[in-house]
Amino acid sequence: MEQKRVVITGGAGFIGSNLAKELAKGGYNVIILDDLSTGKKGNIKPILKDERVEFHQGSVTNFSLLRELLRDVDYVFHLAAIPSVPRSIENPQASHDVNMTGTLNVLLAARDNSVGKVIYASSCSVYGDTPVLPKREDMLPNPQSPYAVAKLAGEYYCRVFQQVYGLPTVCLRYFNVYGSGQDANSQYAAVIPLFIKRVSEGKPPIVFGDGEQTRDFTFVKDVVAATILAAEGRFTGIANIGAGVQSSINQLAQLIISLMQSKLKPIYESSRQGDIMHSLADISRARAFGYDPKCSLEEGLGQTVKEFGSETQSG
Repeated sequence: MEQKRVVITGGAGFIGSNLAKELAKGGYNVIILDDLSTGKKGNIKPILKDERVEFHQGSVTNFSLLRELLRDVDYVFHLAAIPSVPRSIENPQASHDVNMTGTLNVLLAARDNSVGKVIYASSCSVYGDTPVLPKREDMLPNPQSPYAVAKLAGEYYCRVFQQVYGLPTVCLRYFNVYGSGQDANSQYAAVIPLFIKRVSEGKPPIVFGDGEQTRDFTFVKDVVAATILAAEGRFTGIANIGAGVQSSINQLAQLIISLMQSKLKPIYESSRQGDIMHSLADISRARAFGYDPKCSLEEGLGQTVKEFGSETQSG
C-alpha cells in the first residue's frame, strides 16, 4: 500500500503533536507546519528523527508556503490557530488573521493542489450559551467571542469549498480537549493543566464563577482517534468530538485534588467574559463514522497528572 502524505498545520501544538505522533506511528509521511507561537518543537522531538517526518517553521498566513507544502498531499489536518477565548477578546485582529484568513489560505492551497480531504479543527465554542443540551450539529450557532466567530467562519468556508470547488472537508467541533503536552504555563492555559500545575505547587485551584458551570472534557487520545477516522472514512461535514459526559468545574477540581493526594480547597473569583455556562456534546454523528471514546475523565486525568509529573522532572 502506498504511504499517504499528510500535512498538519499547528502540528507542534498540543493536539497537533499528539496527532503527528499517532500518524507517524501508523506509517504516514507527515509534514508539520507550525510557527511555534504557541506550539513547541519539544512536543514533536521524539518523531523528528523519523525520515518520514518533516518540520517547517512557518505560518498559515503565508499562502505561498502553504501552496508549496500541500503538493501531492492526501490529507490536510488544519489545527493551526491562536487558541483561547480570552486571548481573542484581548486581540481580535490576531485571532481573525490566523484563525479566519489562515483557514481560507489552507483551503485555497488545498484546492489548488487537489488535496484529497481537509480536516478542520473547529470548536464547541461556536454553539455559545444556548441552553439546549446536548449540543447537536444542526443547532443554530451562537458564537460569544472573536475566537468562536472565526471558528464558525472557517466551517462555512469549508462547506462552500466543498460545494463550489469539490474539495472534501470535515469540520470537527472539539469539546474541551485535555491530556499530554498541554501548556500549563501560558497566561491563557486551559483549566486542567492550570489546576494540575497549581496543585503541584501547593496552591489552590482558581475557579471562575461558582464552579457549577459544566464542560465535556475529552481526552486527547480519543480526539486523535476521531480525527484520523474522519480523514480515512467517507464522512464529510460537521461532527462533534466530545466524551458525551457532563462534568462541573467543581467536580473537576475535586478530582484533580484527590488524584494528587492534596487537601487544598479551590478559591473562587468572578466569572470571565465570553465563558459559557454549560457544554455537552451529542456524539451520535461521530459514532456513525466509527468514533468511540474510550477514556473516562478519571482515567484521563490520572494519565495526565502522571505525565505532568514526569514532564516537570525531565524539564
